[in-house]
Order: sequence, then C-alpha cells, then structure tokens
Amino acid sequence: MTQALPAPFPIVSIVGPTAVGKTEISMRLAREIRAEILGVDSIQVYRLLDIGSAKPSRQERKAVPHHLIDILDPDEPFDAALFLQKARRAVASILSRGNTVLLVGGTGLYLSALLRGLGPAAGEDPALRAQLRRIASTLGPETLHRHLERMDATSAKRISPRDVFRTIRAMEITIRTGRPASSILSPFERTPIGLPHITVGLIRNREELYRRIDERVDAMLAQGFVEEVKAVLALGYSPLLKPLRSLGYRHIIRFLQGEYGLEEAVSTLKRDTRRYAKRQLTWFRADPGTLWFHPDELMAKEHIWTWITGARHPS
Repeated sequence: MTQALPAPFPIVSIVGPTAVGKTEISMRLAREIRAEILGVDSIQVYRLLDIGSAKPSRQERKAVPHHLIDILDPDEPFDAALFLQKARRAVASILSRGNTVLLVGGTGLYLSALLRGLGPAAGEDPALRAQLRRIASTLGPETLHRHLERMDATSAKRISPRDVFRTIRAMEITIRTGRPASSILSPFERTPIGLPHITVGLIRNREELYRRIDERVDAMLAQGFVEEVKAVLALGYSPLLKPLRSLGYRHIIRFLQGEYGLEEAVSTLKRDTRRYAKRQLTWFRADPGTLWFHPDELMAKEHIWTWITGARHPS
C-alpha cells in the first residue's frame, strides 16, 4: 500500500557510483513515498542509447513514472544548463500532482546544478579541479573557502565553507576566466531550487563494487551492446558526437573501427568504469549531508523510507 511521505522532503536524491544498485532501491522507494523518478544522467536522455547507459527498462518506466529519459536524439546538444531548465519544469509538474520528486542518477554535476545552482561553463580543467579537491581533502574545505574569499569575496559570502562543490566551481571559473565568478553567473543558473531535500548515498566495498561493474559490462555485451552501437552508427550518427564519446560507447566504437579487439575493448571498458566509479564517489562524498547506506541493508528493510529517516534522526 502506498503511504504518504512521512517527512517534509518534496525532493529525495539517490546517488552513488555506477553499478552500485540505484535502480533497484529507487523503484522500491518510489512506491513507498509515492514518487516519480527524475533521471540525473547525461546519457540516458538520449534515445537509442539504452544498453550502454544502463537505462531503466520499459517495464520499470511503466511501473513508476520517469522523467528526462529518451528526450533527445544523439545529435542534439545537452549540458548542465539545459538539464537545469528541463529538470525544474519536471519538478514543478511532479509536485503539482502531489507526488515526491525522486532524483536518481550518477551525473553529480547535474544534481548539484538543480539543488545548489550552477555557474556558466568556463571550460573544464580536470587537473585544476583535482588539485582543488586535494586541497579540500588534505587541508579541509574551510581552507579552500578562504582561498576563494581572497579571489572572490562575493562568491565566498554566498557559498557555505562546507559546500566543497560550489567552492571549487567558483574558483575554477575565476581562475580560468580571470574574472570573479560572481560577476558572470546568471541569476537562473546560480539560484538553488530552494526546496527541502534529502540525499541518500549508496555504497559498497571496493571489491564488491568492482565485481558488479565487471558483471554489468559482461551483461551489456550479452544484451547486445555491440549491435546497439552498430545500429546507431548505421543511422548516420557520427562517432564524434558527445554521447558516443561517453563511457562504453567510445570503447565499442574503437573496437568496430579496428583499433583493438573485442577482448581488449571489454577489458579497457571495465578498467575505465572502475575509474569512473571512483571519481563519482569522490564527487558525492564531498557533500557532508549525504546519508550513506549499503543497498542490501536498505533492501532488507520492510520500509526503506522509515529506516532512512530513522538514521537521519536517531532515537
């Protein structure tokens, strides 16, 4: 029986690395709290890219309403700003029906854009971002925030010293553009959604997660991943398109182009997926408010939501 949401959270997020088990938990939780799922994934928005993006099945999408899945063709542009526009409209629509918004996915930038606001892209610099994250990790987020205060006092006043993501983003924009981030952020992009929310993180030990990643890649091949990529390319889509350069698709394309054999493609894909999962964990762990659980721990409970709220407010 569907129960009403027992806490004032119109938005609930399920985050975690790829293959950790977000889909299974989200489907259970959606039924418990009368939720509709809003996908937070940069590849699942594209039609035709089903197997490689681990898209929810048609049966799952029929059982629980899903949003921002299969909304674009592979050659249509999509970024965090466009996600923000579409996601806010979806949130308003879901809430208007009296349902909970369940954000599910592994694209941390998109999630942060919706919940915290986002600055305009200044060009990504992975090395710079990694350096700033190391500072936050070794010296503490407050130290990083003091650096931001010297660079851009206005942004520093607006951003909490504990908000590592937004601190790093403001510093990255400032360093790369030579202008304070506060002077170039649009009001729409920098405005958080402004609704109460809770974030649930799913985590497994490294060996378990890596085994599940390997099993997922093997399952993707068995489901016809190579054939899926062939079909997309046969429609005339360029292998240089952004979604076709994403994890998995670029590996199969290189195999199809003869750069290496299938065994090497699969091995490289498994390795790169493990590395991607590690980066995802680093991103999501930067949010000190996330409640972390092993998926099996939640699945064993009769009522997942009761267990989650109990962990948030222990007796």
